[in-house]
Amino acid sequence: MTRRVETTFATRYAETDAMGVVHHSVYLVWYEEGRSAWFRDRVSDACGYALFAAEGLNFAVTEARSRYVAPARYGDLVTVCAWPEAIRSRGFTMAYEVRNATTGALLNAGQTTHHGVNREGAVVCVPNRWVARLWPEMT
Repeated sequence: MTRRVETTFATRYAETDAMGVVHHSVYLVWYEEGRSAWFRDRVSDACGYALFAAEGLNFAVTEARSRYVAPARYGDLVTVCAWPEAIRSRGFTMAYEVRNATTGALLNAGQTTHHGVNREGAVVCVPNRWVARLWPEMT
């Protein structure tokens, strides 16, 4: 089984609507935070993505899915759990769960698919050395 990484934070007022409920679009931002935490954990570097960008490799989001189960509200502590679900030569799919950190209740579940792209935006293969370092249990 692949490693899951969790990150916990409080919802911010700017993320909510007039009813104090977190707006649906915010979950994609939270997925990014979960994915970034996962990458930092795997590369043991505070920069995470910056290591790839320095080599001219970026990971473009090519698909996103999100299932809303229960609302998060202003001030709630939420935990985003992120893990890789699939790896392919040119990209990967990450899965996410967002839970209320106090109650453990599932608030949201989703996935994002990413493709490696170079500085010009052309799709490229993820170098084997990064695949071996990031996803050893999946290769």
